[in-house]
Amino acid sequence: MRKHIFLCILIFGISLFAFAEEEDLLRIEASSGPKRLSGGQKGKIVLKLTLEEGIFISPEPSFIIEFSPCEELIIPKSLSTESDLEIDILEENGEDHLDLREAIEIPFTVRLMAKKGKHLLEGKIKYFACSKEEGW
Repeated sequence: MRKHIFLCILIFGISLFAFAEEEDLLRIEASSGPKRLSGGQKGKIVLKLTLEEGIFISPEPSFIIEFSPCEELIIPKSLSTESDLEIDILEENGEDHLDLREAIEIPFTVRLMAKKGKHLLEGKIKYFACSKEEGW
């Protein structure tokens, strides 16, 4: 009986994963480097954004990257919008959209008194997706 329940849950989980893949308008790959840093050293967060075919990100309202507070890192608050991050705006068929072909790099500094070990940095991206084909 347990195996059967596990199998049903596994199938349900796989079907949700497949559904989520179809609905992702924007996929984000995040990394940071260098992998090991000491207090006072600088690093960068690298975000690679991939859009579904036919989708573009409008510069209005603003494209914003926000990070949850992290006691161990200093991240410039001035680097949160597309203009701060120097993301180019392209015009195609009378529509403006952000040029997200290049990775976005956000610098940070490790606090001098940072605790040793791995630390989690959480964030979110606010964006306005558009599809000319679907009319939204």
